[in-house]
Amino acid sequence: METVVRVALLVVVSYLLGAFPSSYIAGRMLRGIDLREHGSGNLGAANTFRVLGSRAAVPVLLADIGKGFLAVRLVPLYGLEGHWLTLLAALIAILGHNYSVFVGFSGGKGVGTASGVFLAMAPLGVAICLLIWVIVLLVSRIVSVASMIAAVLLPPAIYLTGRYLGTPVHRSVLYLSIVVAVLVLYRHRSNMRRLREGTERRIF
Repeated sequence: METVVRVALLVVVSYLLGAFPSSYIAGRMLRGIDLREHGSGNLGAANTFRVLGSRAAVPVLLADIGKGFLAVRLVPLYGLEGHWLTLLAALIAILGHNYSVFVGFSGGKGVGTASGVFLAMAPLGVAICLLIWVIVLLVSRIVSVASMIAAVLLPPAIYLTGRYLGTPVHRSVLYLSIVVAVLVLYRHRSNMRRLREGTERRIF
């Protein structure tokens, strides 16, 4: 029974961490607006940058990364054993960001929070994908394209860095990265439609 309570606590805390609506709070505090009604309507760092500028977007991005990282790092404090618990905390935090109870179960695309999650579990793979993200963004000037490409390349980056650079991770982390990549693509459905129509906004 005690184990069940601890697992439930892990789930609740991980969700609430992920659900913390940093971009929504930034919009309310800095301009008194709901970011869901401006720009792309997405509660993420990219739309924060588009509507509020870099001074708001950078703290929002750091908060989104930080809550994913923290959700994973807190797992040992629950006094539980099992690699699957880390994966559970990671996935729940990402879902919390995407479907936050604080803003009517809306949210962002999960890229920032997923970056924080995998930064805690596979930092070198994340570093490679961050470099790819920056390069694609500079070339395309479209955040959604950079984010989707980075998400798709995260599983091979984790695998290759573990195999050839001496930073192996549990294979379940690789499986989780595949699940998260699919989730990121799913959350970018509207962006894919706009890309096909040629109406997707450029960040610069």
